[in-house]
Amino acid sequence: MIKKSINKVVLAYSGGLDTSVILKWLQETYDCEVVTFTADIGQGEELEPARAKAEQMAIKEIYIDDLTDEFVSDFVFPMFRANAIYEGEYLLGTSIARPLIAKRLIEIARETNADAISHGATGKGNDQVRFEIGAYALEPNIKVIAPWREWDLNSREKLLAYAERHAIPIEYQAGKKSPYSMDANLLHISYEGGVLEDPWESPERSMWRWTVAPEDAPDAAHVIELGYVAGDIKTINGKDLSPAQVLTELNRIGGEHGIGRLDIVENRYVGMKSRGCYETPGGTIMLKAHRAIESLTLDREVAHLKDEIMPRYASLVYNGYWWSPERELLQTMIDDSQKRVNGTVRISLYKGNVTVLGRRSADDSLFDAALATFEDDAGSYRQADAEGFIKLNALRLRVGARRGTRS
Repeated sequence: MIKKSINKVVLAYSGGLDTSVILKWLQETYDCEVVTFTADIGQGEELEPARAKAEQMAIKEIYIDDLTDEFVSDFVFPMFRANAIYEGEYLLGTSIARPLIAKRLIEIARETNADAISHGATGKGNDQVRFEIGAYALEPNIKVIAPWREWDLNSREKLLAYAERHAIPIEYQAGKKSPYSMDANLLHISYEGGVLEDPWESPERSMWRWTVAPEDAPDAAHVIELGYVAGDIKTINGKDLSPAQVLTELNRIGGEHGIGRLDIVENRYVGMKSRGCYETPGGTIMLKAHRAIESLTLDREVAHLKDEIMPRYASLVYNGYWWSPERELLQTMIDDSQKRVNGTVRISLYKGNVTVLGRRSADDSLFDAALATFEDDAGSYRQADAEGFIKLNALRLRVGARRGTRS
């Protein structure tokens, strides 16, 4: 195999088995300097051990960045303004984290004069596509090294043997391994592999980490009020919070009430079907509440147009095209629609269900009680006008029906 000439590479590094092996493999295979980048996007893990492991492997440039606020404010919130759902169910928790990681990889490559980036995504998954399309969109001449597409270390046993041969610091218990492949960030946690590879098998009760089982949730409903400004949640029960604080708090409350569990078979961009389970408590609440405030403040045709373009927007996010001109164009239109999406939504959380109890907007509501009432409308709406409206809209149907009767 002819190797590319690489002087320095920035590695997306978690400190786990795969990326620790990749780090050494890059040094050995490409004889290059490695910069490690570890992103904190709310996965809930201690990240300093990654620094210690990188130092043990003689890495001089180590980046550990807290990106939680940027993740929610610049990626999660814009996506939820679009009400994006992939294939009718998936709230895109893994997908939306990848463009941020790609962006930071490129920024670090520029800062350190690196000529390549590397990641630990496998050759079967979507993440390789998301990382690399994002990177090329931001830096078209960057070189990308994807070890899973090059090496023959295609099993856990081979990875462990390689780690032992090269004295790579790995913390594990012999004979123990997680039954699932998991990915977490502030929006969700995902589970794949293990028994989930059989779509007929139910996930084990012990698998779920963020949410209680709905049947075990409290017997009393929990009511909260969410305050919106320009389509984003700014307050919970009247308290101002940062975007990351909003999602953290909704995850906490939603998890306590069994909100946001999902078990789906999805169509990966690379062509195969994949079964995965997800916990997205805060995101599930956000989607329901956002649609509620939009129902009050958006013009009918604007709301319907948003619903029409949403699947396209969701596919762009899922497939890795966050940095594409078409996604940015759609985002401009979506964000413009949110200027008057202001007000408050009151919701109830109860045993896995999110129920809207009320919505209000002092200045931007399009709901006119005088028009909508079934009581005496005092002249605000002339019901007799509906006859002409109906006949005009039925005209083509009546013409078509007459043609049918002549045959």
